[in-house]
Amino acid sequence: MIRHLVLFRLNEGVGRDDPRVVAGEAAFRALDGRIPEIRFWECAWNISDRPIAYDFAINSAFEDAEALRRYVEHPEHQAGVGLWREFATWVIADYEF
Repeated sequence: MIRHLVLFRLNEGVGRDDPRVVAGEAAFRALDGRIPEIRFWECAWNISDRPIAYDFAINSAFEDAEALRRYVEHPEHQAGVGLWREFATWVIADYEF
């Protein structure tokens, strides 16, 4: 199994109530159950207010590297990524477990 973690930081001046953010969050929340390669999916807003904290996180799992690749290339995932590019930056970590 591969764990796929993504941490998002909203751009300066962008809030959670921004309509672009609301649409981006909805797009990622909708992926669970829509992309067959997803084995585990959760996403949520960070509750920490520490200065080093990111704003939003996705914690997901995939059977293998090929399944993760298919997820990354899936049109619905790519559509969500396109939305988030407008208002956030992110980092990822993928590891086997």
